[in-house]
Amino acid sequence: MAASPDGLSAAFYARQLLWLLLLGVVLWWLEAATRLDITLAQWFFDPLGQRFPLQHSLWLEWLNHRLPKYALIAASGGLALRAVRRREARLGYAVLVMWLATLVVSLLKAHSAHSCPWDLQAFGGSGEWFALFGAVAANPGPGQCFPGGHASGGFALLALFFYWRPHAPRRARQAAVAALALGLLMGLGQMARGAHFLSHNLWSGWVVWLVAVLLFAAFDLGRAASTAKSAGQLPGISGA
Repeated sequence: MAASPDGLSAAFYARQLLWLLLLGVVLWWLEAATRLDITLAQWFFDPLGQRFPLQHSLWLEWLNHRLPKYALIAASGGLALRAVRRREARLGYAVLVMWLATLVVSLLKAHSAHSCPWDLQAFGGSGEWFALFGAVAANPGPGQCFPGGHASGGFALLALFFYWRPHAPRRARQAAVAALALGLLMGLGQMARGAHFLSHNLWSGWVVWLVAVLLFAAFDLGRAASTAKSAGQLPGISGA
């Protein structure tokens, strides 16, 4: 099915899902076959003090946690107002996708048995580490740490890629790069504090991307189908 004039095609979304599948395999392999999570976490961990020195860092708390979160909330609110004033459905939908994508990550995180690095035995806590998508450990700790919630706020800007892609591909690519960079930067701050592993943040981006693809596919292909149906019902056209 073709896309509506201001939308994207089914073939485009099929390619997006294929990339997501391939990326999911790569992320699974990185976590299952390497010690990258543990190695990177050890960079920020003090084995003598058995703690993450930056866990309670005020500058990380404000510059990497609070300010980006507040800025993203304000930006999404501004985009929502702009969409209402201009009666621009696609922009309003992009804002909705941003909110829903972060909500999905938050819900997954709230029901996760995986604990944050600072709660694990290897990093001064009491919980046992276990592989993603593996059997839950006997003592997993407090859990509620996968995927990375904070990074999802930056990755949520991917919704703007799908907003701009039909009519401004260059700006869409810029939005995708900005979303990737901001999500990784926000995730890095959490890694430095001992709040997340790298895989937590990468999977957060994957979930946000998947949500954006599914929701925008429903939006574009639904509108295309509605347009085609309406055209078929015009006088003098079959189906009228």
